[in-house]
Amino acid sequence: MSQRWARTSPSSEIARSLRQRMTPEETLLWRHLRGKGLGVSFRRQEPMGRYVADFVCYERTLIIELDGSQHLNSAADRERDADMTEHGFETLRFWNNEVRNNLNSVLERIQQVLEARRPL
Repeated sequence: MSQRWARTSPSSEIARSLRQRMTPEETLLWRHLRGKGLGVSFRRQEPMGRYVADFVCYERTLIIELDGSQHLNSAADRERDADMTEHGFETLRFWNNEVRNNLNSVLERIQQVLEARRPL
């Protein structure tokens, strides 16, 4: 269920490139997620199937995506989220301006979802 989709995942070079050119908002959030900052491990720019997730916590099967205005009402994002749900992952989406202007609320929401997805 929470296994990686190695056969169909984007190349590691694409993910590496995305890690090297993270947006300022991704970098800001990563400072709080890395090193078990919220009590669990996250990976950044992680290949998953035909997608690359901004951040993923395999332990809690949670994906976090940061979106700019180009994602407004995106059918591709809905398809991607449905694919992740089919593989047992929940996707949390935040707008870049939420991370910039209200980081504490973003972190609180992530923490709430992590707690709700705690294994029994």
